[in-house]
Amino acid sequence: MRETSNPVFRSLPRQRGGYAQFGTGTAPMPGYQANPYPTPYPTPYEAPYRETKASRPLTIDDVVAKTGITLAVLAVTAAVSYFLVRSDLTLAMPLTMVGALGGLGLVLVATFGRKQDSPAIVLSYAVLEGLFLGAISFVFANYAVSSANAGVLIGEAVMGTFGVFFGMLVVYKTGAIRVTPKFTRMVVAALFGVLALMLGNFVLAMFHVGGGQGLGLRSPGPLGILFSLVCIGIAAFSFLIDFDAADQMVRAGAPEKAAWGIALGLAVTLVWLYIEILRLLSYLQND
Repeated sequence: MRETSNPVFRSLPRQRGGYAQFGTGTAPMPGYQANPYPTPYPTPYEAPYRETKASRPLTIDDVVAKTGITLAVLAVTAAVSYFLVRSDLTLAMPLTMVGALGGLGLVLVATFGRKQDSPAIVLSYAVLEGLFLGAISFVFANYAVSSANAGVLIGEAVMGTFGVFFGMLVVYKTGAIRVTPKFTRMVVAALFGVLALMLGNFVLAMFHVGGGQGLGLRSPGPLGILFSLVCIGIAAFSFLIDFDAADQMVRAGAPEKAAWGIALGLAVTLVWLYIEILRLLSYLQND
């Protein structure tokens, strides 16, 4: 299976080779023997789930249901966080920090602890990221862009996020862009590139370089707008790799609980995309 740019998907079961069609089922190819070895020698993608061999195979309906639950919890928590900050502005910083750092910590635990299929971890991540998104959305909509209507700005960011998501799903299903090893390497390289630039910009800003703006990648202006557009593009292409990883898991016959890991991976990309679109809209409103 091609390596995904999403760290959550990297620790999920793998399947070798081929292009999958998202949601086409789990039946193996005629004459294919899933495990030609005796039981003590499972195939690579069977090993992580030997203890759940009796569970039914993963389906696309499982993926849709678990992703929907995860996003619903995130959205409800974000709404609660937004109104908490609206009633008491001093909560903005605590909720932002707790949500961001807590969410990052759970992603690391899920990825390196191979607990990405735990509903408790996935839903806890949704709650923490909801706290972060609600608080940061309030700050962007009411302070970064004081002249803009908060509801309109956030609504545009939400619609833009899901518009990109479903647009890339159509692109994947129609095969307009094929997820090849070369394509994956390019997206992963671009992802590491923007992460390095973000880190460098943050460090320089801490030392008050550029008037506290660092390289200017996160400030209103042509450079900030361009950088946000690049991040949005990389996040969009990352969806294609995530869809392909999920697709191959379905075809590999992973157990149904693997849907929670897929939901977590998609939620991570969606959160990043939403923040970048919200940031871009705030820049445009300031122009």
